[in-house]
Amino acid sequence: MKRMIGDKIFITIAVLFIFFQALSQSSKQEMKKLVDEDLQLAVKQFKYMQKLLPADKLPRSYDSVKNELIVSGTDWWCSGFYPGALWYLYGYSKDESLKKEAIRTTALLEKEKNNTGTHDLGFMLYCSYGNGYRLTKDNSYKNVMITGARSLSTRFNPIIGCIKSWNTNSRWQFPVIVDNMMNLEFLCEMTKLSGDSTFYKIAVTHANTTLKNHYRNDFSSYHLIDYDTITGKKIKGYTAQGAFDESAWARGQSWGLYGFTMMYRETGMEEYLNEANNIANFLLHHKNMPADKIPYWDYDATDIPNTYRDASAASIMCSALLELAKYSNEQQRKEYLNTATTILKNLSSVYRAAVNTNGGFVLKHSVGHLPGKSEIDVPLTYADYYFIEALMRYKNWYLK
Repeated sequence: MKRMIGDKIFITIAVLFIFFQALSQSSKQEMKKLVDEDLQLAVKQFKYMQKLLPADKLPRSYDSVKNELIVSGTDWWCSGFYPGALWYLYGYSKDESLKKEAIRTTALLEKEKNNTGTHDLGFMLYCSYGNGYRLTKDNSYKNVMITGARSLSTRFNPIIGCIKSWNTNSRWQFPVIVDNMMNLEFLCEMTKLSGDSTFYKIAVTHANTTLKNHYRNDFSSYHLIDYDTITGKKIKGYTAQGAFDESAWARGQSWGLYGFTMMYRETGMEEYLNEANNIANFLLHHKNMPADKIPYWDYDATDIPNTYRDASAASIMCSALLELAKYSNEQQRKEYLNTATTILKNLSSVYRAAVNTNGGFVLKHSVGHLPGKSEIDVPLTYADYYFIEALMRYKNWYLK
């Protein structure tokens, strides 16, 4: 009798194992189909956008009322995302026409290597030249980036321990925004390529200062911290793009999640991994996080749920969670992958444009700067970049 019961239990466990394994394989096939569908659509969209793009400009957004592509010069902070996305799509498709356009538009940005007036050279040069170098190993790309890293380093203040975000104005002495965490990967990588440890040391010092001063007790982040240029001490936390100073501006929270995850990868420092996990816990369990995991433009917006979603914040968060899952325990890994999968599925539905529409952008419904009445509920170039990056990460890391 005992043996019969034992056999039945064993058979039941075996059947359940086979069932869940089949379910897992089915889910994997479903995601493989979705990811490839999204990437193939992105290829078509970027080819369509290429036809609309002036030769010396880069895409920024799209005005659906005027049916007009909104473009920028190379000095705009998001100028590197279009060539960077092209490099990703070339890596996926091996389509030589995409490579040709990636080379052409990457070259437009070369002059920005001498730009000392912005903290966004990581976005501008590493997303473009960095992805290009990864695929081509073109030494001229490496040289442009090393020069750019030197330009970025001029904005570092050793008394404060941070890279200055915006130039001084009447409101702030030394403003540092959480977005700046995203430019530290550029510096870390340039130490590897140049052998100059200065870049890495600046990145670590900036991350440590941000860790100390940007985050509240609940692991939400201020958008901006102003520092005293004489003492180096924190003056106060502010927002420029969020709902109010003490709110959790959605894209800023995603920048921080991505930045500390990346800094753990680059340094192996456990405090960065702990911070990334704490930020993820704040976001994924926030009372105002929608069920579809596409955040409102600010987690504390006063008119939730009757306000805008931000696909760009979702894309950045998704890409970050896919990497963070690699470094986390089994329970966290499962939650992060489930959330990232949910985000990809939902971005691929009502947020995804049809072919040859939306100015060639893949995603709709992002928010750039709502308080400034700029880029509200529109496609944005960085939303597409991080969506494509997330798709590539999912494909390469979790669908093998």
